[in-house]
Amino acid sequence: MRRQIDGFLHYLETEKDCSDNTISAYQNDLTQFLEFAQGTVSSWQDMDKANLVAYIQLLRKKQYASSTVARKVAAVKSFFHFMLDQKLLEDDPTATLDSPKVKKRLPKILSPDDIEALLAQPNNSHDPKSLRDKAFLELLYASGMRVSELVSLDVSDLDLGQSEVHCRGKANRQRTLPISERAIPHLQSYLERGRPSLLKNPDVPALFLNHRGKRLTRQGLWLIIKGHVEAAGLDVAVTPHTLRHSFATHLITRGAELRDVQRLLGHANISTTQIYTEVRQESPSSTPEGTPG
Repeated sequence: MRRQIDGFLHYLETEKDCSDNTISAYQNDLTQFLEFAQGTVSSWQDMDKANLVAYIQLLRKKQYASSTVARKVAAVKSFFHFMLDQKLLEDDPTATLDSPKVKKRLPKILSPDDIEALLAQPNNSHDPKSLRDKAFLELLYASGMRVSELVSLDVSDLDLGQSEVHCRGKANRQRTLPISERAIPHLQSYLERGRPSLLKNPDVPALFLNHRGKRLTRQGLWLIIKGHVEAAGLDVAVTPHTLRHSFATHLITRGAELRDVQRLLGHANISTTQIYTEVRQESPSSTPEGTPG
C-alpha cells in the first residue's frame, strides 16, 4: 500500500511538477491516511466509502480544523483518482464522497503602521545580519514574492540598475518584478557590506545567506521574521505570507488593476487574486497612504 503512495508522490514531482512544499503536504496527509487504512483494510481495493467516512469522523474526533480535514480529504481523493487513472483500481470509492464544508477565511494583513514598525526593526543595528534582514524585509514587501521564492534567489537574479528582480515561482514559472526605490539602497548596502561578511565560499550563488555562509532556508527566514515581529511589539498573528498578503491588498486599495496584481503575485488563476478585494473591504483601516512599491 505504501508503494502506491510513493508512486503517486513521484507522479506529482515528475509529471505535475509540484513544489517541494506541496509534495511534502501530500506525503504527510497520505502517511496519516495509510496508518488508518492499514488497520482497516488489507489493500486499497478493499477501501470503500464507509471506511472513508470513518476516517473523516476520526479526523474530526481529533479536533482538526475544518480546513485541515478538507485538505486531508482532498489529498485522499487525488490519490484515488491517480490509482484509477493508472488502472490500479476498477472503482473510485471517493467518487461520491462529499468534501467537508469550509468557511472561506480571508488572509490577515498588516496595517501601514505595523508594516513600518516591522521594516524598521533591523535598523537598530548595522551588522551583516541586520543589513541582510532589512534587505529581505524591504524586498518581500516591495515585490510580493513568496518566502520560498525569496530564499531561492541568487545574486544574479537581482538587476538593481533596472530596478528588477527575476524570481522562479510555482511550477518553475519565472517572472520579473519591479523593485521600489525605497528597497534598492538597502539591497545595495547588503550586497556591499552585509553579504561579503556572511560569505564563506565564493562559489555560493545564493543572495541571502545564513551565519554559516549557506543559502538561508525558508524555515530560517521565518524564524528571523518572527523575531522582528516580537521586537516590534506587534500584537498580530504574522505568517510567512503576511507581507505578501499586505502587499497585494495595499496595491488593490490604491487602485491597481487586478490583472496586474495577479501577474506580480504569479497566480495562475485570477480567482486566487480576487480574494484581496474582499480583504480590502473587510479591512478599511489597512489602507496605506502610498503604494508598497
